[in-house]
Amino acid sequence: MARNRVIPFGYCMKNGEITTEPKEVYAVAEIFREYLNGSSLLQIAKLMESENIRYTEDSDHWNKNMVKRIIENEKHLGTDKYPQIIDEDIFNQANEKRIRKANTLNLVCDDLQEIRKVTYCLECGEKLFRKTNGKGREYWNCGNPDCFKYEYRLTDQMIIGAVLTVLNTAIANSSLLEYGGEISVYSPTVDVIRKQNEINQMSDSIQVDFDRVKSEIFKLAEMKYDCCTYNDSPQKTAEIKALLENHEQLNTLDIGLFKACVSRIWISHFCTIEVELINGVRIKNITEKDNLKAKLSNASFDLCGQCPQFAAQTVQNIEEVNNEHSIKCNSNSCESADGNKP
Repeated sequence: MARNRVIPFGYCMKNGEITTEPKEVYAVAEIFREYLNGSSLLQIAKLMESENIRYTEDSDHWNKNMVKRIIENEKHLGTDKYPQIIDEDIFNQANEKRIRKANTLNLVCDDLQEIRKVTYCLECGEKLFRKTNGKGREYWNCGNPDCFKYEYRLTDQMIIGAVLTVLNTAIANSSLLEYGGEISVYSPTVDVIRKQNEINQMSDSIQVDFDRVKSEIFKLAEMKYDCCTYNDSPQKTAEIKALLENHEQLNTLDIGLFKACVSRIWISHFCTIEVELINGVRIKNITEKDNLKAKLSNASFDLCGQCPQFAAQTVQNIEEVNNEHSIKCNSNSCESADGNKP
């Protein structure tokens, strides 16, 4: 079993004094250089192993924690006991980067909980799950066992980057937020159709109870009104625009803005990411957008908030009854509610 180092990496004991160890000093310089050039801690650890640099006397095994300890060890700047082996500017740059990445990672971990709640497979609609492999690398995949696995490794930064791109694009171009659907949808139920047929039969009968027919027509109007689904997308669009108006471009994910604007994230098996906003608009690959729902019916609310299809039909039904009523009244075949002829 490898022993832990007593003297920090880069130093050794000679003649009772701590001095630098040339090969390790070279390794320390290389670690800082590689880190500032963009290599990860794990990549640097593998580089040390490939160069046969020993971390301890009896082990050439490296891991990212060893690399991290070397980068953050202030003794490398020099003390009364330890000679300086790294330039102060280089040390500060590397540790500023380390702290920045650590803060970003913590932020991402918190925000990922919110992102995971609204991330779905575009193919089957199942929620995605997030796991890490044996090397600690995260990946996302569909939670449906009957659905195909993703073709590529989907990472946290891919998803967060897509969300940032969409929000920044919407900030720069609010026209992408426009929803092209109708304001309402009218979908008659079986009961509505049955009630309409009853009224038709009542109107076609020889003895027509006109008051009852009128009453049933108004009931039918109420039933049809209940079949109208109001679409609040225009209001949602206005809300998003108000949030994004004059907003600065985002450099990091604003989870509050994300929750206020984004309804769902849809990801295909080829890792194409679409962000669905709360107004139903989807934005994919920055410039492409489509509505969440297919074309709605041609129904739309008038100024009174009613669907013109059934409103016009209701008026037509009443007019037909009144016309028939007038014809029969003229032939003295109609009686008022009290049984007297008018």
